[in-house]
Amino acid sequence: MKEFILPCRDLVVHPGMTVPIYIDNLVSIACIESAVAAHQNVILAPQHGTAYPSAPGDLYEYGTIGEIAQVLRMPDGSLHTVIRTTMVVRMKNISVDNGIFTSDVDIVPMGDDIADERTILMRDKIFEMVQAMSLFRKLKMDKLRSVIQNYPMPAFIDSMLQTAEIDTDVAIQILITPSWYDKMVMLFEKIRVIYETSKVEDSINRRISMQMEQGRRDAILQEKMRAIQKEMGEDDEESDTVNMRKKIEKSAMPSDVKDKAVSEWKRMRNMSPMSNEGGLIKTYLDELLAMPWGKSDKSEIDLNVARKILDSEHSGMRAVKERILEHIAVMKKTGSNKGSILCFVGAPGVGKTSLCKSIAAALGRKYHRISLGGVSDEAHFRGHRKTYIGSQPGRIMDALKRAKSNNPVIVLDEIDKMGRDWRGDPESALLEVLDPEQNRAFRDHYLEVDFDLSNVLFIATANSLNMSGALKDRMEIIEIPGYSEDDKVQIAREHLIARAAADTGWNPDNITISDDAIRHIIQKYTAESGVRQLQREIAAILRRQLLENDGNDTPTEFTIQKIDDLLSLQQSAGFSKRIGFGVGI
Repeated sequence: MKEFILPCRDLVVHPGMTVPIYIDNLVSIACIESAVAAHQNVILAPQHGTAYPSAPGDLYEYGTIGEIAQVLRMPDGSLHTVIRTTMVVRMKNISVDNGIFTSDVDIVPMGDDIADERTILMRDKIFEMVQAMSLFRKLKMDKLRSVIQNYPMPAFIDSMLQTAEIDTDVAIQILITPSWYDKMVMLFEKIRVIYETSKVEDSINRRISMQMEQGRRDAILQEKMRAIQKEMGEDDEESDTVNMRKKIEKSAMPSDVKDKAVSEWKRMRNMSPMSNEGGLIKTYLDELLAMPWGKSDKSEIDLNVARKILDSEHSGMRAVKERILEHIAVMKKTGSNKGSILCFVGAPGVGKTSLCKSIAAALGRKYHRISLGGVSDEAHFRGHRKTYIGSQPGRIMDALKRAKSNNPVIVLDEIDKMGRDWRGDPESALLEVLDPEQNRAFRDHYLEVDFDLSNVLFIATANSLNMSGALKDRMEIIEIPGYSEDDKVQIAREHLIARAAADTGWNPDNITISDDAIRHIIQKYTAESGVRQLQREIAAILRRQLLENDGNDTPTEFTIQKIDDLLSLQQSAGFSKRIGFGVGI
């Protein structure tokens, strides 16, 4: 015959107990009434969740069976019932009928060592530990003492399970342990863990309390010091606070940004000088004030000057320079950056980055370069939220702050080498930055206000077209081909020799090198599309000649034979021919 099951929340009861239970759940009331009508016992079965169980899996496998000693119906329909528990049982073949659970049972045997001396001794040890634990946690020791003196062992175990707030899983394990001594050992081990944890928590709480007391003391002293300084007219902190408010009022921030800044300033003013949050707000306001609100580089665009700058700093690349001048001409006509974002694609050393510098010089604007190689975190562009420790604005906002202008030339270098991982997709943030329809209201996570990026001239560089279609769609790809041998000779003659001389301390007038000698270096010692390796080799022969001249740059003609001798010495000294002073053209 199946027994009725009464699901119980957070209640594990040992046999030999008389348990009063208040029941207001309609299904549980029906369960008790059915058991009374059938003159059957009822199983007190712990449940996993807090809601009334709906399936056998919601109940633990073990419970305590007992007889219903008394049922009292209250005026509101609820029941007060008293159940005398008799045995621990294992439930099987559980069935559910209209929410009422019934099951077959197997009796779990219990030992008869409840009155053994070692069981009593273990109980006393547990009580002593709980007494010690009461120093850290508020426990009702009088109630436990009364249980020991006046009630049987099961009552002590149940009282300890409730007093120490032991998990139901552990309580079930103690319930089904057949030996009373082993029950006490398990309970002792669990109480011991709770006791040691309580000691650690108490130590931590004491330290925190001492730190708070020290902080409160320091705050009081600081407040007194401020009062004294104010009386003496030396309240620098108050002066700084007032000055910050004046800076906010005078700033060219948009009205919504200024409202937020004033709101944060009021919060900071009402905080204690020792408050960490006050310091964070001050740092935030400093960053907000440092942004170039309404500050632009006002320079007239002159196409003739732009052409001269590009021609003087870059040899060859006629088609590329003409496309750049077209872009500048559109900017002059429209007075804005309307048009495609330029992206220079080419091998290393062909002059992509230096072209960007020349464009900034031709426009009379500030120049800032952001390297994107290996960037895989969206926060590089959008910044970190203020709630994070060490948070700061993103690199776009940082570039504007350093440029002190809202219309600089920002170079996104190596845009094809961005990564992507669990921290976010930086490309998505970059798409917003490069879209003229969206970047008018770019919002940095740290600043939490909109900033207009439409005045910024963004230029990208890449070594390959290994980019997403969406990113390539935002930009106009301008491929920079490798230089011919004649172009390299001209570049070396006009730029590289002078730069290598400056790097090594030579007087350029003391260097004599023919075009044939330069071609010899190109043909024998370099194999590249750009001129970076050529720059290194020229610097290498100048360094080696300095060594042979005891550090003096005496007039020297670098013939083909001399170049071979110097570079062979360089290689025999154990240096790779790729080591040198690299300057991108």
